[in-house]
Amino acid sequence: MLFDSFQFAIFFPLVCGLFWALPQRWRWLLLLISSYYFYMAWRPAYALVLVVITAIETIRRSRRAHGGFATAMLQSALEQFVPAIVAGGLLTIALLEVAPQDLWMIPGLWHIVFSLGVFASRRFLPRAVFWVGVWFLACGLACLALAAPTHTNSPWAMGIPYGVGHLLVAGILQYRHQAELSR
Repeated sequence: MLFDSFQFAIFFPLVCGLFWALPQRWRWLLLLISSYYFYMAWRPAYALVLVVITAIETIRRSRRAHGGFATAMLQSALEQFVPAIVAGGLLTIALLEVAPQDLWMIPGLWHIVFSLGVFASRRFLPRAVFWVGVWFLACGLACLALAAPTHTNSPWAMGIPYGVGHLLVAGILQYRHQAELSR
């Protein structure tokens, strides 16, 4: 999306209006989502850059707030989650090499594998993250069931479940942070 496009002429006033209409505590989320959308609409490859920058900032803030304990806890959670990521990558390579006609299953399988990673690392995360794992598991099963009759795929099968799942995590972490501040 370019600054002189019709799409931006709709996007910018909409975001500004929503920003002022939302309560103060939700504005950060609107800015995060709209920023991601803006840069990904311009160049989809920038999604990876945004994820890396967000991860670096999250780790940096966590270390500053919690010291060495946060690093150990984060490392433990990642150790629990990495096998799921590796399995998803190997599953994709296997399907590409052996059964390319079955690639329609990738979104559903990735959601299921991702849910297993969430379940594996949930003991290091807030309790409500369990429901995020349930969300990804349900989305994976739904993607497989809905795509099975036609063996076709939609980018929405990846975008919507991951978008909503990550917003759920953000909401859980924000709620927990607000609860800690009010104590």
